Amino acid sequence: MKILVTGGTGNVGGAVVRELLKRGAEVRVLARKQPEAGKLPAGVEVAIGDLLDPVSVEQAMLGVDKLFLLNAVVTDELTQALIAYGIAKRVGLKHVTYLSVFKVDQFRDVPHFASKLAVESALREFGVPYTILRPGYYIQNDATLKGALTGPGVYPMPIGTAGIAAVDVRDIAEVAAISLTEDGHEGQTYDLVGPSTITGPGNAAIWSKLLGKEIKYTGHNFDQWEEQMRARAAGWTAYDLRMMFQGYFDRGFGSTETEVARITKLLGHAPRSYEDFVAETAAIWKA
Repeated sequence: MKILVTGGTGNVGGAVVRELLKRGAEVRVLARKQPEAGKLPAGVEVAIGDLLDPVSVEQAMLGVDKLFLLNAVVTDELTQALIAYGIAKRVGLKHVTYLSVFKVDQFRDVPHFASKLAVESALREFGVPYTILRPGYYIQNDATLKGALTGPGVYPMPIGTAGIAAVDVRDIAEVAAISLTEDGHEGQTYDLVGPSTITGPGNAAIWSKLLGKEIKYTGHNFDQWEEQMRARAAGWTAYDLRMMFQGYFDRGFGSTETEVARITKLLGHAPRSYEDFVAETAAIWKA
């Protein structure tokens, strides 16, 4: 069985590649340019192409059985996803596993959520067997906060105080690989969450304990956060993410015991916790 992975050189896609290889699948990665040496495991094929170039996408799918479809949060995310899905349908792939987002139907005013919801609708409307994965907030996002945490000692993500669903990227990858290499997942939508929700003050407290210094939650002033983001990213990106975090705060993004039990059964083990991630990361930083 050969599986094409889009986004396979990134954090989530790369984890999916590794999990597929563990399960004996052949893997081909679609990349815009040849990855640097060591970026991908040995034996992984590389197809050079672009999700906005249908010809290169179709060439990448030749000889492939299934597709893991991951799209970056970009302005043309929907177009990229529908091109890939449309060609998968045309060439007759046996299965598509699509990476969406938790509670996607409750955040239609968030641009990248709206794109993913439209793709979900296409998957359900046409005849290609599919699995939809809906992950919560990526725990590994917080690995990028080293400067803020170890420097001024602040936890800057405006995730609020009510508790939001978060998931370890390694659990996303495991479920993706399961859906692509085992039977019984056709037509399923899986909510991917951790064992408990996370909060801004709670995360700050965990980092405080494991870094051995006081970490303060900077709060959830969304106007201020968006302004700060615009200094580091495109204006549309800052707006998109601001709407996401504000949506978490206004509408809730928490998980249920039923959702945790379902992913636990699917994985065959408890999902990884935020505390475990912080312990691992803090140890690496200290080393």
